[in-house]
Amino acid sequence: MLDGAVLHLRNLRLLDTRNATVAPNRSVVIADGRIKEVRTGSDPVEGAEAVDLGGRVVMPGLIDSHVHAAGVYDSIAQNALESHTLLAFKAGARLSQMLDRGFTTVRDLGGADFGLVRALEEGLVRGPRLVISGSALSQTGGHCDYRAWSDTRPLHGAPRLGALGRLCDGVPEVRKAAREELRAGAHFIKIMANGGVGTPTDPLDGVQFSVEEIRAIVEEANNAGTYVAAHVYTDESIERVCVNGVHSLEHCNLISERTAGKAAQRGCISIPTLIVYDKLWEHSAQVNLPPASMEKLARLREGGRNSLKILMDAGVEIAYGSDLMGSLNVYQSEEFPILEEVLGAGHALRAATITGAKLCRMEGQIGEIVAGAFADLLVLDGNPLDDLSILSGTGERIRAIMKGGRFVKDELPRPGSTTDRAGNAGRS
Repeated sequence: MLDGAVLHLRNLRLLDTRNATVAPNRSVVIADGRIKEVRTGSDPVEGAEAVDLGGRVVMPGLIDSHVHAAGVYDSIAQNALESHTLLAFKAGARLSQMLDRGFTTVRDLGGADFGLVRALEEGLVRGPRLVISGSALSQTGGHCDYRAWSDTRPLHGAPRLGALGRLCDGVPEVRKAAREELRAGAHFIKIMANGGVGTPTDPLDGVQFSVEEIRAIVEEANNAGTYVAAHVYTDESIERVCVNGVHSLEHCNLISERTAGKAAQRGCISIPTLIVYDKLWEHSAQVNLPPASMEKLARLREGGRNSLKILMDAGVEIAYGSDLMGSLNVYQSEEFPILEEVLGAGHALRAATITGAKLCRMEGQIGEIVAGAFADLLVLDGNPLDDLSILSGTGERIRAIMKGGRFVKDELPRPGSTTDRAGNAGRS
């Protein structure tokens, strides 16, 4: 599709992920990368290039609300120590694969920098829209401290592309770190408030950052007009960050009904990321997890699916997240069956569209097909409300993907186009 051209997608069924309904006999008019109009019927649009979709389902592009775009290796330490240049090229390939799976927007929770955001915006890299936290903030000995017990090298200092986060201790340091990340282009701030699987010295029940540090970081984010996301697993840590102003709760595997109720009252959003625990368990030898990490992993897997039900019953909004590093990123779309098992297909689709848009602070621009939104669309041969597996795998069942009004994947016949395929009707 050429700049300034108008594209008319006609004869389609429109999937509304907000209400989990499919409307037949719809048309979408696209201009300047955005949706100009959604119509009933297929009457011609003057001056527009028409593409007949043959009754196929069209839905909004997917949003993965927890990725690590620059997490190209299985090892957290290896990502942090890699050459910036090589890492940027590898991250570009990883982002392109995400787009092929139908994810037209992803939210990065540590490792990506504003340079990757700009490269995508300028078309230097093929991939989704990228919303970033910059480097996550971690205390010494926390979930961003990848040093072994015997490693006494200091890690404080400027963050690196690919590093999950940066270490900071005490209120003055965490304030400065938050301000630096926001200055460098972070759209929101992430903190590590609990132990984690992939780092060697932080027990899972470890409560990280003091209340005063958390409040200071939240204040800095609020001052900048944004919010704080927290890596949390245990009920104690979830409640602690929730009551001190954190908005986005990443993981939440061990949450209680009582704490989920508090999170719902405060309007928090949860991103469960359960696929990562299943795949780490299945591929533990490949990713070289030590026994201590396997013990943590077993506990998190046990609580995972139950946490989904607890969150749903409490009324906490749930967003889609994968959190897969390195070689496991090929399973990005496999969170869908887990969400469907507990929440149902409609809620799973909402998690990957409407709720993701809220977390990205892009409501009305992504995650739904409405006038004024970016023309980020998927064209499918079936209805994912009936068969959510259409979205699983590597995108092989997605017939076309559009980002910003341009087809980035196009396997559609053109029976109703006014220009033949050689003329690239509706294609970039």
